[in-house]
Amino acid sequence: MTDSLYDVIIIGGGPGGLSAALYASRAKLKTLVLDKSKTAGSLAFASLIENYPGLEKPMSGGELLDIFRKQAEGFGTEYKEAQVIGVSIGGEVKEVFTMEASYHGKTVIIATGSMGRKAAIRGEAEFLGRGVSYCAICDAAFFRSKTVCVLGDSEEAAKEAGLLSRFAETVYLISPTNKLKVEDDYPALKIPNVKVMLGKVVVAIEGGETVERIRIKAGGSESELAVDGVFVYLMGSKPIVDFLQGSVEVSEEGCILTNREMATNVPGVFSAGDVTCTEARQVVIAAAHGCLAALSAEKYIFGRKKARADWH
Repeated sequence: MTDSLYDVIIIGGGPGGLSAALYASRAKLKTLVLDKSKTAGSLAFASLIENYPGLEKPMSGGELLDIFRKQAEGFGTEYKEAQVIGVSIGGEVKEVFTMEASYHGKTVIIATGSMGRKAAIRGEAEFLGRGVSYCAICDAAFFRSKTVCVLGDSEEAAKEAGLLSRFAETVYLISPTNKLKVEDDYPALKIPNVKVMLGKVVVAIEGGETVERIRIKAGGSESELAVDGVFVYLMGSKPIVDFLQGSVEVSEEGCILTNREMATNVPGVFSAGDVTCTEARQVVIAAAHGCLAALSAEKYIFGRKKARADWH
C-alpha cells in the first residue's frame, strides 16, 4: 500500500480543489485530484471572469480553470477525471472510491462545490434507482439496447449523452433552453443515435415498477415520450455531498461544517469552497479555502502545531 498511498486526495477540480492541489504538491506532498469533469463546475460555466486578482484581461471561467490546473500539475499534482461514488474516511488511512478504482490517502480534501439539486421533477425521487440516475458512467450498462434521455444543456450533459449512446439504442438529449452550452460541432451531437430536443421541459417521470415514460412541456402544450431511463444533469445550488453518505458533519442545508482551518469533524478530512456554503460564492474565496485546507493537511500529516506557508 505504501507505493499507492497519497498524502492528499482532493475530491473536486474547481478553484478550491486546484488551489489546495497547488499548495499540497508544492509542499512535496503526493497529491491526487479526482475531478468529475473539467466542464462541470460553476466556474467552468462562467462566460467571463474579470475580478480575480492578477488577471490582466477578462477570460472565461474555463480558461482560468486551465491555468489553475496547469499550475498545480507543474508542481507535481496528479489529476484524474473520475467520478467519486463513495468514501471510507473514518480510519487513519482514508479510501476514496470511483467506478474505475479506489484510492488511499493520509488526508482528504472535499471541494465538490454546490451545484447539486433536490429532486424537483414529479416522479424523480420515486424512480431514483429504478430508471432515474445522476451518473451515466455508473448505470449506462443497465440500459443496453434501451431508450433513455439526458436532461440538461451543459457540456457535461452532452458528454454523458455521448457515453450513453454506446449502450442505449436511442438517447434523447433534452434541453430546457433553446441552445446547448456547447459548440454546434460538439462530437456527441454528431452521433446518429443521439437526438437533441431543445426548449423542452420535463415535468413528470412516470411508470410502474420502473420508468416507462416522461411528460414534456413546450410552450403551452404537453406531450409524452416513452423512455426506459432518465439521466438528470440539471444544475442547482445545493452542496454536493451525497457521495459522503453522512460520514462528515453537515448543516441542515447540507453544507460541510469546518473550523477556521477548514478541518471537518473527521480527523484528516478537510473541506474547501462552495460546498461549505460561504457567505459569498467567489473564486477568490474558494481559492483561499483551498490554500488553508492544504496547509492544514500538511500540518496534520507531520503533526505540526503551526501550519507552514512556504517551502523555499
